[in-house]
Amino acid sequence: MTAAVLQSHIAGRWLGAKPAQLLRSAVNGKPVASTHADSIDFGEALHHARTVGLPNLLKLDFQQRAAILKALAKYLNDNKEALYAVSAHTGATRQDGWIDIEGGSGTLFAYSSVGSNDLPSGNVVHEGPAVPLGKKGAFAGTHILVPRRGVAVHINAFNFPVWGLLEKFAPTFLAGMPCIGKPATATSYLTEALVRLIEQSGLLPAGALQLVIGGTGDLLDRLEGNDVVTFTGSADTAAKLRVHPNLVKQSISFNAEADSLNCAILAPDVSPDSEEFELFVREVAREMTVKAGQKCTAIRRAIVPKQHVAIAAERIAARLAKTVVGDPANESVRMGALASHAQLQDVSERVAELQQNAEVIYGAKSGFAPVGAGVAEGAFFAPTLLLAKDAMNHAAHDVEAFGPVSTLMPYADVEEAVALAARGRGSLVGTLVTSHPATAALIVPQIAAWHGRLLILDHEAAPESTGHGSPLPLLKHGGPGRAGGGEELGGVRAVTHYLQRAALQGSPTMITAVTGEYTRGAALREGDVHPFRRYFEELQVGDSLLTHRRTVSEADIVAFGGISGDYFYMHFDEIAAKDSPFGKRIAHGYFVLSAAAGLFVSPAPGPVLANYGLDTLRFVKPVGIGDTIQARLTCKRKIDRNRKDAKGVGQGVVAWDVAVTNQDGEIVASYDILTLVAKRS
Repeated sequence: MTAAVLQSHIAGRWLGAKPAQLLRSAVNGKPVASTHADSIDFGEALHHARTVGLPNLLKLDFQQRAAILKALAKYLNDNKEALYAVSAHTGATRQDGWIDIEGGSGTLFAYSSVGSNDLPSGNVVHEGPAVPLGKKGAFAGTHILVPRRGVAVHINAFNFPVWGLLEKFAPTFLAGMPCIGKPATATSYLTEALVRLIEQSGLLPAGALQLVIGGTGDLLDRLEGNDVVTFTGSADTAAKLRVHPNLVKQSISFNAEADSLNCAILAPDVSPDSEEFELFVREVAREMTVKAGQKCTAIRRAIVPKQHVAIAAERIAARLAKTVVGDPANESVRMGALASHAQLQDVSERVAELQQNAEVIYGAKSGFAPVGAGVAEGAFFAPTLLLAKDAMNHAAHDVEAFGPVSTLMPYADVEEAVALAARGRGSLVGTLVTSHPATAALIVPQIAAWHGRLLILDHEAAPESTGHGSPLPLLKHGGPGRAGGGEELGGVRAVTHYLQRAALQGSPTMITAVTGEYTRGAALREGDVHPFRRYFEELQVGDSLLTHRRTVSEADIVAFGGISGDYFYMHFDEIAAKDSPFGKRIAHGYFVLSAAAGLFVSPAPGPVLANYGLDTLRFVKPVGIGDTIQARLTCKRKIDRNRKDAKGVGQGVVAWDVAVTNQDGEIVASYDILTLVAKRS
């Protein structure tokens, strides 16, 4: 049988005809594909990214790119079975494939929402608010984020061929940066299938995504200062890439997410007859067997009170014994093979190191017999649970077997448990299983310094918990020290990694022009038409209305108190109010808010469809009986999300700056109003 030759996607074409390295099925050893021997011109790849990909991406704004991510996620979901069929060769079960394949499209959906909800219509993000830098308000400063105008190179690991590419691609694309993806060779046939689907969708602008099958050649030597390199893989390889001469010389941004020796701690307050004890047992066993333990977030060190080690070992072993290992095509199988025969050899060698000064609680001699035809030629490895004889000095703090392997480590007290967690020298994730909030409050701040993410697991969280090993798009993925010191995901944080931050100084008018967001003190546009009577297309940032005035009376305060039920002493008790810092009765803050709305709202039907929130509300100064208030309403920010209502009417989001002042011109209340505004067309 001749294996298909995988192809790279470079400069808009598929490249590769000559076979090179043969890639075999992890399940039965049969050929699946081969890499190509054809050389790649990385100068051409980068030129294409810079001259085709980058201009095409910057023709779009954040909102438009977010919409493309959503459409791509839907397309991949509609065609996911093609990916599942290929994924089976990697040794993944259906559940393993779900994490990789649908986890990947789910990440696209998540970043589509991030872009739609958190980013503007243009390509400039204002990290405000602007701050005055002069005494008269004519000079201010702020920060902006803009596309880096470079290329992102993503070097991925073998364990998540789909999610690994997409979780990096999503924020990169949203940030307007073309990328070149380089999957690990062992499972690159699945990544190639993914990129072919993406190309078939026709959704991405030309040059937005290129694929490298095989080595990176001189790619890193050709990068420039505004480019980005990310890497997922071993800590040793990350360390080598970090000091690549060209990356160092040009200060090229480098982010590493390395495999780490993650731990799970069973707190001393948890007894063997509790629900939390079973949660710990289940979590350790699950993290050993999902993806055959081939996760950078898997639990490698299970830290247990010494008085409970024996029963924890017994229960984890019992769960492992019930795990059917073999060909994922068999419906009874719950754990598949390692991704390759090379990985099988590597894990075997690492386990041999870990077995020194350790007892094997469960392993190959515990009746390991993979099920399925041809599995004798597969890359299957027995779930292996070890018990360290000297926990503090065991090799598991330094050696990682990247497979279904974990080591139990007994501890005497909380201080020793914290010390054992720290021996990992930096981890992506740690779990604390406890039933007492006081225990969590004691331990978590101590171990947080060595972890990128922490899961506190108890019976309350368990029904909805995504588990120890599941990075989530809206939470940071990465960790200190051995874990690489980098950050991925984390919602909009990931997008900002691919944007350039610049401090901006100038007049409020100039800052408004650059950011597309009104800064107080900037030039205003006041006309005969009320801003609320303008359609979305007609509104401009800076359109403003100064209202008439209203004097606050005692009757206003009494009436508002009666309507709201708010009879706080500052509003009604003359004697107590005189003893307060204000020295007098004052109006309710929410009365001031309501009165301001009465001053600026245009009551007749019009383009403003709904008010759906307030941001940055502050009551700056008190308003007393007899004070006169006035409001200024200004169009602060417009976001076109390219949406229509049920009747087909387009609408956009408008944020309005509201400043309420008193008779002395002092601001008494400040806030933003968020509204949906109809489009005329």
